[in-house]
Amino acid sequence: MLQPSFAELYRPSEKTRALLYDAALVIGGSLLMALLAQVAIPAGFSPVPITGQTFGVMLLGALLGWKRGGAAMIAYIGEGAAGLPFFAQGKFGVGVLLGTTGGYLVGFVVAAAVVGWLAERGWDRRVWTALAAMVIGSLVIYLFGVSWLAALIGLDKAVALGLVPFIPGDLAKIALATALLPSGWKLLAMTGQRRS
Repeated sequence: MLQPSFAELYRPSEKTRALLYDAALVIGGSLLMALLAQVAIPAGFSPVPITGQTFGVMLLGALLGWKRGGAAMIAYIGEGAAGLPFFAQGKFGVGVLLGTTGGYLVGFVVAAAVVGWLAERGWDRRVWTALAAMVIGSLVIYLFGVSWLAALIGLDKAVALGLVPFIPGDLAKIALATALLPSGWKLLAMTGQRRS
């Protein structure tokens, strides 16, 4: 059964205002991703930096729902490709999409949509299902990112440099997102803001 996302709870019913609301959330989500991309630690051992982006992907997917979450990631990629310094470490341009991190960026779109889709089915309401949604989203990012990286540097190197070193940090980000989402729903229920 479909459940409203956090964003859906406050969406205006009037069509024009609803479209403006959706656009504001998509653009706001893309800007949050740009900000989280600048929280970057260059990984000297890897062509892929450690960033806050995967946390943003999971959280935005769950908060915005699959359509808005995926659209926010598309907007983020479009903004960076168009020349805004929004990618990790202030990088920009189409070359980033074709480089070593391009697969991860494409994976962000799919992962946000998948996590949003699961959240719209109530997976973000309980700790264990929220955890499962975040793990699935992370696996989607790795699937796209490591596959693309493997095409550029080979599978063994891609796993060693683009997957294994990032697992501990991603587990911490998953734990944080998992803690925030069900707690947010409980807070809304306690304050009477949640729709039935």
